[in-house]
Amino acid sequence: MVHAFIMVKTTAGKSEGLLADIRGLENVAEAHIVAGNYDIIAEVNAPEVYDILETVSSSMQALDGVTDTKTYIAMD
Repeated sequence: MVHAFIMVKTTAGKSEGLLADIRGLENVAEAHIVAGNYDIIAEVNAPEVYDILETVSSSMQALDGVTDTKTYIAMD
């Protein structure tokens, strides 16, 4: 199992609406609005690294209002 944290930047005023969409994506275990350089942090669990890539690049980045993502793969 691969565990990752995805930092998501959104356009102004879109975070609350995107939160439910991100939580509904396959492999997303949790997602939270946060203060700081990014607007949402999502926790993703998937069988393979490719599945993380698919969730982020094909699903999350395709959502209207997502402007940037940064993926951190857990090493433990």
